Amino acid sequence: TWGSNLIDYRIDNMISLERFNEHLVYDPEVEEAIKNRKPVVALESTIITHGMEYPVNRDTALEVMKVVRENGAIPATIGIIGGKIKVGLTPEEIDKLASSNKSCRKCSRRDIGVAIVKKENGGTTVSGTMLIAHLAGIKVFVTGGIGGVHRGAELSFDVSADMTELGRTAVAVVCAGAKSILDIPKTLEYLETQGVPVIGFKTDFFPEFFIPCSDSKVSARLETEKECAEVIKTTFDDLKLSNGILITTPIPKQYVHGI
Repeated sequence: TWGSNLIDYRIDNMISLERFNEHLVYDPEVEEAIKNRKPVVALESTIITHGMEYPVNRDTALEVMKVVRENGAIPATIGIIGGKIKVGLTPEEIDKLASSNKSCRKCSRRDIGVAIVKKENGGTTVSGTMLIAHLAGIKVFVTGGIGGVHRGAELSFDVSADMTELGRTAVAVVCAGAKSILDIPKTLEYLETQGVPVIGFKTDFFPEFFIPCSDSKVSARLETEKECAEVIKTTFDDLKLSNGILITTPIPKQYVHGI
């Protein structure tokens, strides 16, 4: 019957979460914040393992955490240490990933299981961080820029895993858009097909990472943080939709010089 199928579904979900938690280690502060519904912001770790050289990678990660704290939230940098998924890396763990970045696995959804079994260190990509944040109960994730549809994808089929993750994982991703080397119109078409709202924070045009705007329009413009929070709550809590939300904010004009 429908009722028994629903019970079986809920039991299966509970078992899945229990098994997930076997591989998960929360930072105590992050765990306490999630349990008490305090604001928590997820952060990725491929910027540490694959984005910059040591010690700039370490210092940048710590600075981002500081900015999150200064704005009233608890930072939860996500990564994999010795095959354990860490939600809330400590400064010591960040230094460990940063200083051993050449041997770390780059972990999207595809790679997490392998990293766990092989007890590896890994930096989580946008898609990997989204997945773990969702399973850990974190609804907001901040990053620099997302991957997207590459130029010539109609021949190469080179589409970032970030695209499909945004279509199936209920996390709001706040970023400066997609990298400008990508095919922005195709990226936005793909997100539309996946049912992902592309929000422009105080902008009508989609930003291109370190370029403030492109020629492509976002699907909606919001003017305040409160509006953004209401869209997140309505989408995830009220409507129970399973897709992600992309909130794009252009980089400040003072950082555009020389581009």
